[in-house]
Amino acid sequence: MRIRRQSDRGFTLIELMIVMGIIGVLAVLAIPNYISAMKHAREAALKEDLHIMRSAIDSYTMDKQKAPQSLDDLLQDGYLKSVPDDPMTHSKETWVTNTSDAMHTLDQTDPGIDDIHSGSQEVGSDGQPYSAW
Repeated sequence: MRIRRQSDRGFTLIELMIVMGIIGVLAVLAIPNYISAMKHAREAALKEDLHIMRSAIDSYTMDKQKAPQSLDDLLQDGYLKSVPDDPMTHSKETWVTNTSDAMHTLDQTDPGIDDIHSGSQEVGSDGQPYSAW
């Protein structure tokens, strides 16, 4: 007759179910925190991208004495290296530009881009839609 040692038995079904239950509870607690952290990171990236592009628009307008007609003007003249992806829509094509007819200076006669927003219709953590940031 062979005597079985403790290490030869393996795990019982109850032990495996307890471990899986613990993993499930940890996942239920961790997933909402992960989703929230991802949303806050995308919002921070959006704020930074908007700040950089608005600064580039303002610099272009001051230097050239006219507002840019498109985002490509900012790229061609070196004010931006590339148009960033909108963190909310994951696309470069969804940026919404505001074109103003108001003259920024006395010498400026052409209307052009004076602001930029996200193309997303989702609502941010502050209760405002991203398109209003």
